[in-house]
Amino acid sequence: MELKTYLLAQLESEAAITRKAVARVPEGHNDFRPHPKSMPLGYLAALCASMLGWITLMVERDELNLDDPNSAGFRPTVAEKNEELLAMLESAEAAARRSLQSTTEEHLRTRWAFKMGGRAVSEDERYKMIANGVFSHLAHHRGQLSVYLRLKEAKVPAMYGPSADEAF
Repeated sequence: MELKTYLLAQLESEAAITRKAVARVPEGHNDFRPHPKSMPLGYLAALCASMLGWITLMVERDELNLDDPNSAGFRPTVAEKNEELLAMLESAEAAARRSLQSTTEEHLRTRWAFKMGGRAVSEDERYKMIANGVFSHLAHHRGQLSVYLRLKEAKVPAMYGPSADEAF
């Protein structure tokens, strides 16, 4: 199987799961944190909604350096309404799909780096960075989001299997 085919299939799957989760974020609770060290619900939801857009960054640029002032737009903007979260997700998904469709297998095997503090925090072939830095990272944050949903009495969607609120 080609890498592009695999990544496009994974994109569709992860977008569908993420769509279910962000659609259930309770509005008006953006500042909620289950613990002082936890990120606020609004930022976490926006992060989940926008993270698939990182694929475009990984395909079209050779690195993300958080020390660069031009990287400021990398962080998501908190949304007030679920419709905004869903629009963020749709935009990120569409951009990622276009980037993956237009790239080559050879390009996906070239290196990509995430840098901060004057050094590479992680660096590997693009396809691996997409799999780990986007898809696995997104699953991690969706897991966090599911805990926040539970704590705010919102229904937790079935994601990789059934939840206490929804059959698979």
